[in-house]
Order: sequence, then C-alpha cells, then structure tokens
Amino acid sequence: MRAHNAPDRNRGIDMIGRLNHVAIAVPDLEAAAAQYRDTLGAHVNPPQDEPDHGVTVVFIELPNTKIELLHPLGDDSPIAGFLAKNPSGGIHHVCYEVTDILAARDQLLASGARVLGNGEPKIGAHGNPVLFLHPKDFTGTLVELEEVAGGAA
Repeated sequence: MRAHNAPDRNRGIDMIGRLNHVAIAVPDLEAAAAQYRDTLGAHVNPPQDEPDHGVTVVFIELPNTKIELLHPLGDDSPIAGFLAKNPSGGIHHVCYEVTDILAARDQLLASGARVLGNGEPKIGAHGNPVLFLHPKDFTGTLVELEEVAGGAA
C-alpha cells in the first residue's frame, strides 16, 4: 500500500480517451460486411475509399464502439502487405480518441514512442486528424490516435 502523498507509478498521463474502433483487414470486403450484417445483425455502413491511406473501409456500428473493415485499394496499400502475410485477414489496429493529437504526439515522442510516417497527422475516414504509433512500442499492437472533441475523458 502506498502513502497518500506518494505518486502512483502505475498511473500514466491522461491522454487516451475511449476506444473509437478496432480495425480488421479482410481479403473480401463484401463477404465480411455481409457476415456482420446478416449473421450478427450489425448496422453496416457503405464502403468508403480512403486514397490517402490506400484502403477502402466499411464501418460497422456497435453500441459501444465501431469495427472498421479494411481492404486494400491497390497493391501498394499497407493492407495488401498485411493480407500477404495474413491471407485470412485479422485485427490490424486499434484506435483511441484524444482531444489534442499534436499534444499527444509530442508527449509520446518525449516518452520515446515512435510515430509512423512523417509524424504529421493525416485526415482519417471520419474526417479527423489521425496518427499511427509503432507496434513495437505498444506490445505488438499498431495503435491509431484520432483527434475527437471531448475524446480523452
């Protein structure tokens, strides 16, 4: 038990907000969307091309979060490489909300975490700035941060 005035070493800096979505790379976007819609009864949104990210996405709305189905837009898509290694598909990344993506990036860089790409946010599928963090810095998980007003509660 710690003293009342001692810092809690298990507590990080408040940055991360709610889980925005779990992204799953899929070899057949239509079949995956149909499985969620027809088998699980989920609300499935129409496909949306995201050329800046090299993917087509389908968002599945759940009561507490979303599933993002990812399919490559071309052979040079990062998802094409993922599917080459994982032909059946699988979980690609998790996305957490933050209120200030630049402050979050700077805090993470100062802690030694690596931001993928050039370190500048891109606009993601929801029209908000996003960044990706190196999986080797987060227990083998690719992490996306998305700036959302009120995200880090």
